[in-house]
Amino acid sequence: MSDLISIMQKPITIEKDSSLSHVISELLKNKISRLIVTDNGASVGIITEKDIGLFLLEDDSEKNLDQIPASQVMKTLTSVNESMDVNTCVEIMLEKEIGSLGVSSNTDGLIGIITKTDIAQYYVKNYPKKHTVGDVMTISYISMDYDTSLRHVVSEMIDKKISRIFLNNKNNEPQGIMTFRDLFHVALEQGNTDAVLDSSDPAISVVFTRKGFLSDSGFGNTIQAKDVMTETFESVDFDEDLTVACEEMIQNRINGVGVRINGKLGGVVSKTDILKAIYIDNRS
Repeated sequence: MSDLISIMQKPITIEKDSSLSHVISELLKNKISRLIVTDNGASVGIITEKDIGLFLLEDDSEKNLDQIPASQVMKTLTSVNESMDVNTCVEIMLEKEIGSLGVSSNTDGLIGIITKTDIAQYYVKNYPKKHTVGDVMTISYISMDYDTSLRHVVSEMIDKKISRIFLNNKNNEPQGIMTFRDLFHVALEQGNTDAVLDSSDPAISVVFTRKGFLSDSGFGNTIQAKDVMTETFESVDFDEDLTVACEEMIQNRINGVGVRINGKLGGVVSKTDILKAIYIDNRS
């Protein structure tokens, strides 16, 4: 059995005509970050948290989530043969800036999927004591005040092309974190209503038609980031073995953790950094 077959997972699928509301519910229920999109059982694409997040952030239509099909948001699935080695898969994922690959056999078509989480598990098993967190971490992080409107926070996520942002309290200390998953919860709550209540001005209350996160009258302008954020976030010390960060991400089903330097948040390490560590090792 090849290393690739030993670490791949059976894909969870959803039909292309399924509503975006159903897609998000399935992601949250299964605690996963992507679904293979099928048409009568045959795979036709992939839909990820990032795809949905960017769509929701940029969408200014008045359609609710039950009116938007998965096919409108899905992307092409990149696949590799079951005989391919893991290191080559890592190179493809880095080159294409994608978080997963379909795994196909010559006889049965799509038989599995490999994700950055699977690569992180592979790293824990095969690369102990190879790198510290500080070797591959990003020595900075993007933050905003936690009482900023959701609209402005997600606009920053789009502008910086990031999937997580730290939120600071009034003492400028990290108080929480916002990810696409947090946005999904508020999207499900607010995004299927025909109207939302704008209470940003305490003197008046006006009902607006839903227009997504970014419009002046959408629910993103009436909700503060602190009402949506996750109030705790995982972190590791910069001098820890990189496998410790891998295990934190795997256990908590997250894509990145904060990095402490002298007891204070000083950066981030992500699953993409794990892929880069493997790539560096196999190029040296």
